[in-house]
Amino acid sequence: MGVQIQLLSNMQRKSVMLTTVENLRQGQVDIVIGTHRLLQPDINFNNLGLVIIDEEHRFGVRQKESLKKLRADVDILTLTATPIPRTLSMALNKIRDISIISTPPDNRLSVRTFVRNWNPELVREACMRELRRGGQIFYVYNDVKTIRRVTDEISRIVPEARIDFAHGQMSKIRLDKVMKDFYMRKFDLLVCTTIIESGIDIATANTIIIDRAYKFGLAQLHQLRGRVGRSHHQAYAYLLVPSTESLRSNARRRLEAIEAFDQLGVGYIIATHDLEIRGAGALLGEAQSGVVNEIGYSIYTRYLNDAISALNDPNQTHTVDDDLPLNHHDVEIDLHIPAVIPETWIQNVNHRLMLYRKIAAAQNEHELTRTKSEMRDRFGRLPEEVTLLFSVKALKLKAVDLGLVRLRMQKRTGHVVFGGSHRVDVCAIRNLISDYPGTVRRIDAESKLEFTHRLNSAEERVEKAFFIVNMLSQVPEHSDT
Repeated sequence: MGVQIQLLSNMQRKSVMLTTVENLRQGQVDIVIGTHRLLQPDINFNNLGLVIIDEEHRFGVRQKESLKKLRADVDILTLTATPIPRTLSMALNKIRDISIISTPPDNRLSVRTFVRNWNPELVREACMRELRRGGQIFYVYNDVKTIRRVTDEISRIVPEARIDFAHGQMSKIRLDKVMKDFYMRKFDLLVCTTIIESGIDIATANTIIIDRAYKFGLAQLHQLRGRVGRSHHQAYAYLLVPSTESLRSNARRRLEAIEAFDQLGVGYIIATHDLEIRGAGALLGEAQSGVVNEIGYSIYTRYLNDAISALNDPNQTHTVDDDLPLNHHDVEIDLHIPAVIPETWIQNVNHRLMLYRKIAAAQNEHELTRTKSEMRDRFGRLPEEVTLLFSVKALKLKAVDLGLVRLRMQKRTGHVVFGGSHRVDVCAIRNLISDYPGTVRRIDAESKLEFTHRLNSAEERVEKAFFIVNMLSQVPEHSDT
């Protein structure tokens, strides 16, 4: 009889949808290809064995987990150009398997990407370049309420173009007609919302202009950019913002990354940047991005790897011991100072990330000094913020040697928290308290020291932090331990 394949979508007539739903319940369909309509409560699968989720970033955690609950042994295959941070983190931690396809189709060119301030002259130039070579244009404007006004404005800027608009709140018939007309080249420029983010393959559309690009996520920008350049023609993507100078930090990092990585097959690289910018998400919750606030991502990853090892090797006992020696990722140094690599000093986001990793990976003062010398030789005199960054790292190395968990310095107060197996001599703690009565006191038995002081500048806080660590490093000649 052959394999029975049916389609399920809200764009179909209601009678057709009801027939497909009934066939699914009775097991008369082998493969069903559908939209989010497959997640509705009235869908009952007769014997579900495999779920393939394409464009994973368009589904929430709750939606994907609901599919897993349909059967205990259902297999899940996820396809996406840019995995969400939560999914990528799970893959990196070996909770999920990952396979990367990075080879582009033959004769495909990368999409040249530009981040620019919005101005009508630029919009007209970009549109006219495409029109002169007989191509079509997407203009993404993600606000349904004012999309008509923007369409009229673009018509005034580019009167030579035939223009229409589309968004998800239009009637099914009207939306279907607009998209078919654009595909048939009955007009040149489509003003649209992110409704085109996936499922659109129009070879003649090779310029996309994304208005207010700072409002989009990194993966979303990559997906939108993928709507053009689907033939052998050179494609262009313009990410327009009101002002590049006034962008917030994360928005600037997203746009820098999408502009820097415009080669083919870079979806995985962009996803790793998205993970670094937004955090890893909640393993057991619904949040698809965000940091692990309580213990930090590094300690969380260590605990998670121990738990996974225990599950994979049931014959061996694996425990997470709180008294294990700390590494430099497990120590928190918080001095309330600008310890960063400024964007004004190194503009390339990829270079900054590489240097952050190199500084973080230093295992001793010699490696840290060598990295500092290399940066000075390559980029010139270190800004004050970078000097502070190296100071924080040096403090971390000393804190690791002592077994400290946290060192925090604010303008008026500060504290040190000792790990369960710290290597600070008790006499050093007593001497510190006795030498500075009233400003240093012990809290929670031997686990914490608190300080009171007046440290207004970053340099003062760094100096005080080194002083405290050096005092705790002393081993008195007549130690009573």
